[in-house]
Amino acid sequence: MTMDFNSPDFGARTPVPTSKPPSVWKQSAVLIGGFVLALYVIEIVDAISGQHIQNAGVTPRTLDGLWGILFAPVLHDDWAHLIANTIPVLILGYLVLVSGISRGLEATGIIWVVGGVGTWLFAGANSNHVGASVLIFGWVTYLLVRGFFTRSFTQILIGVVVFVIYGGVLWGVLPSDPQVSWQGHLFGAIGGVVAAWALASGDRTKRAGAVTSA
Repeated sequence: MTMDFNSPDFGARTPVPTSKPPSVWKQSAVLIGGFVLALYVIEIVDAISGQHIQNAGVTPRTLDGLWGILFAPVLHDDWAHLIANTIPVLILGYLVLVSGISRGLEATGIIWVVGGVGTWLFAGANSNHVGASVLIFGWVTYLLVRGFFTRSFTQILIGVVVFVIYGGVLWGVLPSDPQVSWQGHLFGAIGGVVAAWALASGDRTKRAGAVTSA
């Protein structure tokens, strides 16, 4: 038996199959599921420790209250408060992430900061504001308006569906129950609009370039 050392197949390595990265659908589900799990872990720790860590929310116009901008969306008054937020967080958070993980995380960061800072500046003194509802209201408005900024029919359609299902919650931006942080709702919703506008800047630039080239 002879071996042809000049053969292109001689010495060739067998390709090693590479695993495909998880789809954005799975990544989004894992991320938002992990976030909700973290909310429940925090509530369990609060219940076991008895430290009332929910008091570390946004306390308007105080230095200590500034830390609440960071922590408030993951803290809840009680189990009923957390349970009421769970389904909206899962659904809306997933919809925000599934259209693009990095953009969804950026949008959430903008909502988180705008909602917290606005509450810290304008909410009533000697109050404590906690809860993921600041994100919920921000995600609702983000999903509602982003399609108009990006001029994406698919995103407009998603916004219509979100409005039909969750549009009614937007009444929560108005003063009603003194135990409900309508300021957090309001500035979270404002943060959603800001995020949609800011993150669509690339799409606006591309459209402007296309018009110029034409």
